[in-house]
Amino acid sequence: RWFTHFYVVSVLWNGFLLIWLFRAEFFGESLPSWIQDMHHALGRDSQSKDMGNEHFSALLVLLLLWLHSCRRLAECLWTSVFSSGVIHIVQYCFGLGYYIAVGSTVLCQVPTNVRNGKELSVQICWYHIIGVMMYIWASLHQHRCLAILANLRISRSGKVVSLSHSVPSGDWFESVSCPHYFAELLIYVSMAITLGILNVTWWCVVMYVLFNQALAAVLCHEFYQKNFSSYPKHRKAFIPLV
Repeated sequence: RWFTHFYVVSVLWNGFLLIWLFRAEFFGESLPSWIQDMHHALGRDSQSKDMGNEHFSALLVLLLLWLHSCRRLAECLWTSVFSSGVIHIVQYCFGLGYYIAVGSTVLCQVPTNVRNGKELSVQICWYHIIGVMMYIWASLHQHRCLAILANLRISRSGKVVSLSHSVPSGDWFESVSCPHYFAELLIYVSMAITLGILNVTWWCVVMYVLFNQALAAVLCHEFYQKNFSSYPKHRKAFIPLV
């Protein structure tokens, strides 16, 4: 349940960055000096040449990241039913820092004081459309899977009747033990596509999400197998058929 704090921080911080980038893109305003200083500290040259659709791609990805955080916050508050599990203080602090860093990473993909001057309709490319469609598809499945997990612990009236673990079924649970983790990976892949596919920095973020979610999925998969003798043997841990 303390993951809720991560999404509160993400909604506030990334929403703040989104507003500033939106104002820079559509109103020609410069980003605050402290953001430009952060760019310099992270190795981004604010005077570098603008490359095609960098500004619009970053704005779109930052919007997707913010919407993702808003949805996950809403799910933590009104959908998920949490047990009494705890989180390590190191993991908690890292999580808070991660959601601050990931939005800053998006912002650092564009020059801080250069606008490309193109019309919005010209800026929309094929990879933006594919990335957004994939994002919506993965987000819908992640929400469905989280709702399935929550429904295992509540009655039809919506009252919590149990905090114990049960075997989920339906949607992507028929293929993997942790489809919500798989959907999280797909969401970050969709952002990589939206950034133009060739953005090496964001693919490093995707690799982090892959290893992080894969580890959690394997541990969860082993828990199911150990505690439920009738657990479906055809299910994989994280990625279908893998």
